[in-house]
Amino acid sequence: MNTLLHRINRRFLVLLFAVTLPCLLRAQLLYEISGNSVKGKSYLLATNPLVNKTFLDTIPNVFTVFSRCDKVITEFAVEDYEAIAALRQAALLPDSVVLQDHYNQDDYRTISNAFALDVGMTMEQLCRMKPAYLTELYRTSLLRRYLGFDEERSMVSFFEQVAQQTGMPVIGLDDLGETLYMTFDREPFEYQCEELLQIVRYPEREVQLERSMRSSYLWGRLGDMAFAIESPDNRSTLSYSDYAVYAKRNVQWVRRLHPYLKEGKAFVTLNAVYLGGDKGLIALLRKEGYRVRRVNR
Repeated sequence: MNTLLHRINRRFLVLLFAVTLPCLLRAQLLYEISGNSVKGKSYLLATNPLVNKTFLDTIPNVFTVFSRCDKVITEFAVEDYEAIAALRQAALLPDSVVLQDHYNQDDYRTISNAFALDVGMTMEQLCRMKPAYLTELYRTSLLRRYLGFDEERSMVSFFEQVAQQTGMPVIGLDDLGETLYMTFDREPFEYQCEELLQIVRYPEREVQLERSMRSSYLWGRLGDMAFAIESPDNRSTLSYSDYAVYAKRNVQWVRRLHPYLKEGKAFVTLNAVYLGGDKGLIALLRKEGYRVRRVNR
């Protein structure tokens, strides 16, 4: 009898967990921003590039609150031909710099073999590109292979695309110059070279961190994402030094958000990696006097 009761209780707990799990997963991804003398409420959605946009259907009220807004605010909103051309130009090494000169023969061969095998391109094709670009290219290849990353299906730019299609203004928190700096030049050149070699030698570090980050995101644990990056055990390309740069930028983003939040009806959609922790955007907004609380609390 005790065994039977134990089985029934266990099944009940499993059923209860299955019913409540979706609520837990969704609870900390969509936030309402009010207070601080704002004229109307705004909203903040945490996103993750490794999560399919169909996941948005599981976040209660996200489409409802989006319909109440009259502008979308994101990290970088310029997508014209001039911006694309500038990005391509910024990814190139100066003519005076030869990438191969910054590695010994064995290390450069290791990088060449990895790109030929995993990316399908040779270093003869890529040797004019900055190490930061090559690292991101290789990293993207890993995410596609092991974690199913698909730019076309990612949730990250969904609401930005909807806004563009419907004529809603899309506002970037970074301008083009800042985006180029964050993408290609936030780390010293020699550090970029070492980072490229490390991701080729230890790709499992990258995959492990991103898998952990995605899991934390699906549970709505934004603070855990910040902790994972700041942890001394993190040896991936998304390092503590990167997080320090993000933290400084968050302070600047809060200042730039002020007029849009005061006006209200802003739908802010940002990668969750910028939002959690003591230095995250949510904590900084609260320190500025805003009331930031979960929509589906």
